[in-house]
Amino acid sequence: MIDRGKLKGALARESDRFIEEHPESKEQYRKSRQHLLGGVPMAWMKRWPGPFPLFARSASGAKVIDVDGHSYIDFALGDTGAMTGHAPAYLADAIIDQSQTAITTMMPSQDAIEVARALSDRFELNKWQFALSATDANRFALRLARFVTKRTKILVFDWCYHGTVDETLVTIDEAGRVIPRLGNTTSAFDPAQTTKVVQFNDLVALEEALRSEDVAAVLTEPALTNIGIVLPEDGFHEKLRGLCTKYGTLLIIDETHTICVGPGGYGKQYGLKPDLLTIGKPIGGGIPSAAFGMTGEVATQLEKMMDEDSIDVSGIGGTLTANAFSLRATRATLANSLSKGHYEASIPLARSWADGVREIITRYELDWSVQNLGSRSEYWFCPAPRNGKEAAQAIDPELDRYFHLFALNRSILLTPFHNMALFSPYHTSTDVERHTEVFQDTVESIL
Repeated sequence: MIDRGKLKGALARESDRFIEEHPESKEQYRKSRQHLLGGVPMAWMKRWPGPFPLFARSASGAKVIDVDGHSYIDFALGDTGAMTGHAPAYLADAIIDQSQTAITTMMPSQDAIEVARALSDRFELNKWQFALSATDANRFALRLARFVTKRTKILVFDWCYHGTVDETLVTIDEAGRVIPRLGNTTSAFDPAQTTKVVQFNDLVALEEALRSEDVAAVLTEPALTNIGIVLPEDGFHEKLRGLCTKYGTLLIIDETHTICVGPGGYGKQYGLKPDLLTIGKPIGGGIPSAAFGMTGEVATQLEKMMDEDSIDVSGIGGTLTANAFSLRATRATLANSLSKGHYEASIPLARSWADGVREIITRYELDWSVQNLGSRSEYWFCPAPRNGKEAAQAIDPELDRYFHLFALNRSILLTPFHNMALFSPYHTSTDVERHTEVFQDTVESIL
């Protein structure tokens, strides 16, 4: 039903409006291109839908203000990094205090004990180590899985994302061969040597890949999120756990995004039993922080390694890992947010957002769909996909850009990589209603 000619013209008009209303961001982008590669300090910042990136001035709660003075309802929340809300007072107080006490010492702190205890309570895993990003947490967990199992291969699901870990930036081609994922700048090795890839929800292919007993670990999110929300089918996780146990493969669950389901993530909510768990971004409230936990059985096999004099070159950790500043931020965040009350406020808003979008899709008889995962919701320009391949094939870059830019020009920010909204306790029902209005206007403008 979409009029592509009308879409092209509407997109041009929205681009012109963006340029006219953001002169200071345009000027900042001009200056930034003198010394920043691509004009941005981090490549993903090029992914916003306008002709140039917005430059932020401030952020608080569920709002962002740009350098031109425009205020936005922020449904992106730093791609989950600010899931607790921007600049909460408890975090500001904690990091100001810690910055005057100690920032990094290469020594343990009391906060490390308290954070590990809090993570153990949430995720029901016995032992923990820290990192500064989920990328590193996943990289470290994979190294340890290989150490424990004495195996070299890992397995991931097609179009997964676990940070910039080389072995996971992969996909499979039409012939089923493991190849670097589109956009992977380079690989130092043939990924087929290190990684097996199967489709999410395909238990037959999963068992076939594990049967050779050369896979150290399956690394997966409980539900795919980076290619969009792809939910597990009934019984998938129980069978995944059983197959890993059967073939001596460790199961690593990445909860970095699926912490949106509840205080203990998807795993706690649905009774998953991973051997290791990784998490990053939101646990530090926006301060770089991550962690990986493990069962007592896995920890027992690693304790001797921790006593070796050569542990500093084991490929686990770094000089600033577990610094006092990040741990204080994490302790404050876990004590004050990502709590039962947090989700009691945010999950109903996410469901209401999904209901509003779904009602408009139904009204206009569009063959689209909406997915909900805790405090995260997303719409698709297709029926709900069941795996990463279907999700990737359904992407419509022109429609994506138009819906994002139309919303941005009306003071709404969506996650730039998806048609996704994430909710914090700072969002309101008025924010949801505003998005529903704008979504309807967007649809009507191109029919």
